[in-house]
Amino acid sequence: MSRFRTSRRLALAVPAALGAFALTTLPAVATSTPAQLATSRTNGVAYLKSLQAADGSYAGSGLSNEWAFSAFAAAGTAVVDVAPGGDTTKNARTVYRNLLSTAAWPSATPVVTDYERGTLNAYAAGIDPARVSASRNLVADIYAYWQTAEPGYFGPSANFNGTVFAALSLGGAKTQAGTARVPQSLTDALVTRLRANQHNDGGWTYQKVEGNPTALNTASDIDMTGAAMAALCVSGVPNTDTDVVQAKNFLKGKLVASSGAFNSLYGVNTSSNGWGVAGLNACGINPQSADFTTVSGKTPVDFLIAHQYNPAGGFKYKPADTVPSAYSSIDALRAVAGGGFTTAPPVPVTPGAAQWVAQSAFTAGTATKLALTVDDGAGGLKVCSVAFTPTGTTTTLGDVLAAATTAATPAGCVTGVTPSSGTGAVTTLNGKANSGSNTWKVSVDGSSFAGALREKTINVGDTIALRWGA
Repeated sequence: MSRFRTSRRLALAVPAALGAFALTTLPAVATSTPAQLATSRTNGVAYLKSLQAADGSYAGSGLSNEWAFSAFAAAGTAVVDVAPGGDTTKNARTVYRNLLSTAAWPSATPVVTDYERGTLNAYAAGIDPARVSASRNLVADIYAYWQTAEPGYFGPSANFNGTVFAALSLGGAKTQAGTARVPQSLTDALVTRLRANQHNDGGWTYQKVEGNPTALNTASDIDMTGAAMAALCVSGVPNTDTDVVQAKNFLKGKLVASSGAFNSLYGVNTSSNGWGVAGLNACGINPQSADFTTVSGKTPVDFLIAHQYNPAGGFKYKPADTVPSAYSSIDALRAVAGGGFTTAPPVPVTPGAAQWVAQSAFTAGTATKLALTVDDGAGGLKVCSVAFTPTGTTTTLGDVLAAATTAATPAGCVTGVTPSSGTGAVTTLNGKANSGSNTWKVSVDGSSFAGALREKTINVGDTIALRWGA
């Protein structure tokens, strides 16, 4: 099971800071009104702030409470504004950025979902995920898990949620300007795998089912259906698309009439409802529309708010629980606030705090990585993370391609380039030569493709895409 799956099922004891408020009476509501939603957001934000450690941290060993950053952003609270006791030197964004920048993060044996989690939450916190520090590029870290033998999958394909969260993070974490960071060819490869793993009932699970008729006919779960439909929508698939509509209908069919809960494989619970609603939110589908209002007048959002302690703001995991769960509170608040699985950072209110922070240049002598794709124009797509040590504050496309021939993960992204030195246009790459108007072109951070020149300046964190074509 994935780390997303196993860790978020844990319920925490209520923090002492909440005191007697934690166990106040839960509300009995019908369809949630704007005023109720606003109160839920306000109280939920207060609860998540109480989870911050005295050193300003949300992340570390054990439960990954940095998921709170995506909930804060959805609720309109800038992560840089979250500081213990008002000590801005310990604000949550700075502390998290410092953690991500350490060589020991995430662990000695990382998996792709570690970097996807980091990308989604760094983005929500206002940290450019490709420019965390001189040495940390989370987008390049994700690219390293591309499965060459199974293009479109990230991480072992059997653990399908690695691919779902690759689409969520690479598609959801836009550039600071709000544009797509990765090339369309990569997005298309991800969407193909997402579609291929949709079960016959319209949903998904965290396991690969592509090409397996028996597995395709097994029951889907609420959580991964919410995540996978969100992954499709952040990849540009419209909510009128057949596969998105099937996912919507799957969720609709799982509604419990009396409460608005989704009937999850794990039993009725707040986290599953939160993920289902987040999927609807990401696709622009109103979770309180007529489609998601039961005959008893209940919606999935009603269920979430009905399980929130007020005024303390935490949410319980299951109806029978007697204390709030940190993870369920994060999942629920993000959904109630209208968020998907990440949200662009709000403008901070802390004086002098910027909406975004990012490494501005390479540091000479500090090893780093860049994300690179090579599209041969005939359906062959190579994706890799290129490791190299810059000698100045910028580098060139020629130097990146040279590094990719020997220091790419996975290997084989670049097997040869002509010319191999100097300046001028790239005329041959991986044995494919320019031919008439079909030439090698380059794009950086989603910019328009233009002729690939060896001397093109490459800056820290640039996401580089090469494509052969007119």
